[in-house]
Amino acid sequence: MAAGPVAPWPGLCSPVVWRSRAIRATAWAVVAAGAAAPIVRRRLRLPAPAVLGAAAAAPVALCVARRRTVARDVAVCGLQMWAYLAAYEMPNDDHAALEARVRLRYPIAADRVLGLGVPPGIRLQRLASRPGSFRAYEKALVWCHWVWFAVPHGAVAYILLRHRDRFPRAAALTYATFDLGAIGYWALPTAPPWYAAARGALEADSTPAVRRMMIEYGEQFWGDRWSGLYDSLAGNPLAAMPSLHFATSVMAARLLAEAGRVPGLVGWAYAIALGIALVYLGEHYLIDLVAGFALAEGVRRLAPELTPAARALSRAVQSLEAGAAA
Repeated sequence: MAAGPVAPWPGLCSPVVWRSRAIRATAWAVVAAGAAAPIVRRRLRLPAPAVLGAAAAAPVALCVARRRTVARDVAVCGLQMWAYLAAYEMPNDDHAALEARVRLRYPIAADRVLGLGVPPGIRLQRLASRPGSFRAYEKALVWCHWVWFAVPHGAVAYILLRHRDRFPRAAALTYATFDLGAIGYWALPTAPPWYAAARGALEADSTPAVRRMMIEYGEQFWGDRWSGLYDSLAGNPLAAMPSLHFATSVMAARLLAEAGRVPGLVGWAYAIALGIALVYLGEHYLIDLVAGFALAEGVRRLAPELTPAARALSRAVQSLEAGAAA
């Protein structure tokens, strides 16, 4: 009887299989390193480039390690935001050094021009607030500020669920806005109005001219839980320029408007309300919002120019993904 075909690598995996396993193992190692680096950076005193490089590589590595599914796309977005959070918080790892670099004066000067002599935040608080009390509209503005944490991601999730073909662009534009804004926090650390007021740069007689109403109301509403909540979210208090609260809300409004008239109206209504809240509550200068709007519009307008490069990168990642899946 004639012998059947003999496997070229009896008892062993083929070179293709070994290569596939090596690619997947390397990709998962990069994902693990990128997820862990922001957590251990202080304990191990990791240099900033190493932390940011590892965190930024993790979303790409996950695209190689796993075939594309909705769950993988969501996880990639999560890793992208994990990298952003590291970039946002790291300038404040050495708070004294950050305070030595922080800019106080230029946004005040810009807002005096925009407010025709008086910064708009001061005008609004003098007109409509009363120290020691909170009116219904002030509470609504505080909540408008608090719910922002869910808004940009909620807009991307809505597009994923209702307009899946638009999801890759929506996610890319949203998270590019986050990432580019973080560059400003490193290059030009800028104090918000409440910080400037606390240090005497925005005083009226002996009374600080700007209340930080979110903190006042947070202590009243949340009680003993407020300190823990605030500490978990306030990773860098000197990251005001540009306002990513406003930039990402404008981007969300733009993307929702492309998806439909009603979602667009909801998105723009929220973005406008948030802009008023940020200035009124003492969280941002008007010039911070102007810069945030310019950032969102710049990202959206430049996207077509950068699409060929993004597609080339996507093809390279897909090639590795195919190799990992062989």
